Amino acid sequence: MYSAARLCRSTPKCCFGRAFSGGPSAEAIAMIQASFKKNPAQAQATFKSVSELKDGLVSSGQLRTFQIKADEPESFGGTDSAPNPVEVLLFSLGACQEITTKAFANAMGVPLKRVSVELQGHIDLRGFFAVDESIRAGFNKIEGTFTVESPADTETIEKLKAAVDAHCPVKDMLQAVPMEVKLNHIQV
Repeated sequence: MYSAARLCRSTPKCCFGRAFSGGPSAEAIAMIQASFKKNPAQAQATFKSVSELKDGLVSSGQLRTFQIKADEPESFGGTDSAPNPVEVLLFSLGACQEITTKAFANAMGVPLKRVSVELQGHIDLRGFFAVDESIRAGFNKIEGTFTVESPADTETIEKLKAAVDAHCPVKDMLQAVPMEVKLNHIQV
């Protein structure tokens, strides 16, 4: 099993062929897929997060070599010095959808000009504040818009979105939450 940092270091540079801004090439993705099919143990990875509550409701954390911080708005008793954890979760989902889109677009040969995701998470705070035990503490719905700017036709973009929805790790982890992310295809 690999840690995320080791996986990043151990993936051959030749597999990615070009700078991250372009994402992995279709050939690189095919090489990685073939390698993982041949040796499934090589595909196992562990990601790690370390966090600690500091002053008030401010939590400081480390993800690999990156520092991250979360806080609550003043209306919830925080100092509003950073996004709150549910906002970070929404960002994680959007970013994962965008990154997965780039990887699958490259694998499918779909040209992209721009990809963006705008999400809203709806939450009934009675669950968090233990007002009603029948209400879940987290989001009861996530919705938003997945915008893809591409010269590709709508049918191709819909196939791309289906692949992204089926393989986005963060979306997969959030499937217990009803989620509706509408496609906004801007054909250029």
